[in-house]
Amino acid sequence: QVISGGHYDVDCYVEDPNGKTIYQETKKQYDSFSHHTVVKGVYTFCFSNEFSTFSHKIVYFDFQVGDEPPILPDMNNRVTALTQMESACVTIHEMLNAVIDSQTHYRLREAQDRSRAEELNGRVSYWSVGETLILFVVSIGQVMLLKSFFTEKRPSSGGAGT
Repeated sequence: QVISGGHYDVDCYVEDPNGKTIYQETKKQYDSFSHHTVVKGVYTFCFSNEFSTFSHKIVYFDFQVGDEPPILPDMNNRVTALTQMESACVTIHEMLNAVIDSQTHYRLREAQDRSRAEELNGRVSYWSVGETLILFVVSIGQVMLLKSFFTEKRPSSGGAGT
């Protein structure tokens, strides 16, 4: 997910160890990608900001590698039904995983909104400084203009006499 910068979109691709592209998207703000590996090795991924080189972006990504271990021992090889306590534990575990996902989503939204608020705060501060300077210039100009209305212009005593 793109947290801040530009139009909140980037290009992304994932390659397997053989160099084959297994995922590719352009100009996405948020996406999710699941893949079960077949080939062992180093998988590479790239976030590209090529189309928007002047704006820096902050990107969040999360890897979940491997399957989650079972909560209860021998859960997969079980032939009897779960007891009420075991069933409650499984339900609570699934709900906690949903809470973790929701918290991650809310943290990302908070980071994005904070970035926007700080940018807006900077703009408001610069605008206020500009208005203050303009106010001082106009005030000094008005004082000088009013002062010129009330000053006497004395005729010069030059060489012309009677």
